[in-house]
Amino acid sequence: MTTGPSSTEDQLRAVLSILADNVEAAPDAYRKVQGEWRRRERRRRLTLAILIAVVFAVADIAGLWALNHSPDQPHIVFNEPAPPLSHAPLPGRP
Repeated sequence: MTTGPSSTEDQLRAVLSILADNVEAAPDAYRKVQGEWRRRERRRRLTLAILIAVVFAVADIAGLWALNHSPDQPHIVFNEPAPPLSHAPLPGRP
């Protein structure tokens, strides 16, 4: 009897072949798995759509709240007073 790797491989191959011959696939297994996969995909897309809608609504509410709570006075961008309006020509121009 040979104890090399080929005899072990042959024994393992024979055992796995016997096991594979005894396996019977269910006739509707593919349809069940495909239906489950489609349900998961729909649930995932629905969850994503709801999450996007919630984030959008929260952003809108936060923006409206910020606009509603702003002071009535105009914001001062520059501390210097505005120059007086004059219709005089600019220097260097006729």
